[in-house]
Amino acid sequence: MKINPWNIIGATALGLTALPAMAQDCPVKVGVLHSLSGTMAISETTLKDTMLMLIDQQNEKGGVLGCEIEPVVVDPASDWPLFAEKARELLTVNEVDVIFGSWTSVSRKSALPVLEELNGLMFYPVQYEGEESSKNVFYTGAAPNQQAIPAVDYYLEELGVEKFALLGTDYVYPRTTNNILKQYLMDKGIPEDDIFVNYTPFGHSDWSTIVSDVVELGEDGSFVGVVSTINGDANVGFYKELAASGIDSADIPVVAFSVGEEELSGFDTSNLVGHLAAWNYFQSADTPANEEWIAAWKARMGEDRVTNDPMEAHYIGFNMWVNAVTEAGTTDVDAVREAMYGQEFPNLTGGTAVMLPNHHLTKPVLIGEITADGQFDIVSQTEEVPGDAWTDYLPESAVLVSDWKDLGCGMYNTETETCVQMTSNY
Repeated sequence: MKINPWNIIGATALGLTALPAMAQDCPVKVGVLHSLSGTMAISETTLKDTMLMLIDQQNEKGGVLGCEIEPVVVDPASDWPLFAEKARELLTVNEVDVIFGSWTSVSRKSALPVLEELNGLMFYPVQYEGEESSKNVFYTGAAPNQQAIPAVDYYLEELGVEKFALLGTDYVYPRTTNNILKQYLMDKGIPEDDIFVNYTPFGHSDWSTIVSDVVELGEDGSFVGVVSTINGDANVGFYKELAASGIDSADIPVVAFSVGEEELSGFDTSNLVGHLAAWNYFQSADTPANEEWIAAWKARMGEDRVTNDPMEAHYIGFNMWVNAVTEAGTTDVDAVREAMYGQEFPNLTGGTAVMLPNHHLTKPVLIGEITADGQFDIVSQTEEVPGDAWTDYLPESAVLVSDWKDLGCGMYNTETETCVQMTSNY
C-alpha cells in the first residue's frame, strides 16, 4: 500500500498562534497570471476577475500585515512560452509576493522553471494530471484521484458504460490523464480494443470524423461513454457536432473535466441536457457559504455571470495564503510555505479544505448533469478526498509520495527510501 505521510501528521496550522509581524514592504503585490486573450480566454478571464474580487474583499478587511494588497495583472495570451516570460516579469520587475494563475498544464510547466529558479510561489487552481510536485506550487485544483478516476467509476458503476472514448486536446494534461485512465480501465477488465483515444489541437473545430468514430465504437450494441479532456473553445464545436449528429446523453454520455458553468454560458445548452461534468464544486451547491459567494459575484459582475470550480479553488487558495502570511508575519516565500501546511478553510460545498504536505488539498468529488439553463444537477458527491500528486495506477508513480513538510521532497521513493529529483516533467 502506498504510504500517505499526511495520515500520520497531526497538528494543523489553525492551532498556531500568529507570529508578530516583521517589517513588511507595502503594498503587498499579488500577480495574476491568466490568459485574457486567445483560445483559453473563454476560461481564464473569469479567474482574473475572481482574483480582483478576492483582493478587493480582503482590502476591505484591512489587507494583510497592515498593507493594502495590490493586484498586478498580465496577459500571457494563451501563448505557452509567454507564461514563463510573464512569470519572470511578475517576480523580477513587478516584485510580486505571490502569483495566482495558469490554466493548462503546459502553461504551468512553462512557468515552473522560472518559479523554481527565482523561488517564486504560485497557486494553480485547475484540475490537472498529477505526476508533478514542486515546492514552488500549491495545486488547489483536482488531482486525477479527485476527478478523473471517480468519473470513470461513475460510468462503470452507475451507468454501466462498456466502451470508452477518451477525447482530449493535444497537450500534457489530457495525454497523462488518459494514460492513467487507460491503465485504470484495463485493470478494471475493460479490453484495450474497447478504449478509443484521440487528441486534437487547441482550437480544433471539425469534429465530424471523430464523432463518427465514437459512434462506430458502439455499432455492436455496446454502451459507449466519452471522457472529455477537451480544453478551451474547441468544446463549442465538439458539442455542436454531437447535437448535429443527433446524439444525446442517453445514447452516448459525455463526462467533461474542463467544461463548467463559464464554458456553458456561451453554448446553446438545449442539446446538452444530461451530459455530465466532474468537478469539486458546482454553482448549484446548496450551502449558505455558496449562496453568499454567488451573491457577491453577481453583485460585482452582473446577474448573467456564473461561478465555477476553478473560482472556488482560487477562493480557497487565496484565503489560505492570507492566513499563512498572517501566521508567518511576512510574505517571505519560505516562511509562507511552512505556514501553509495544515491550513484549513471552509469550501463552498459544505466541507473543509485542508492543505496537505504534498501541496494538494482535500476536496469532495461532484458529478453533475447539465441542465437546460446551463447549470448542473449534482447527482453524486463524496466526502473530502486527499489529493495525490503521484497516481497509484502507473507502476513508476505508485512508489512515489510527495511530502514537503517533513521529508522536504516531492518525489520520495518509498522502496529505495530516497528523494528523486523531478526533472522529466518540464
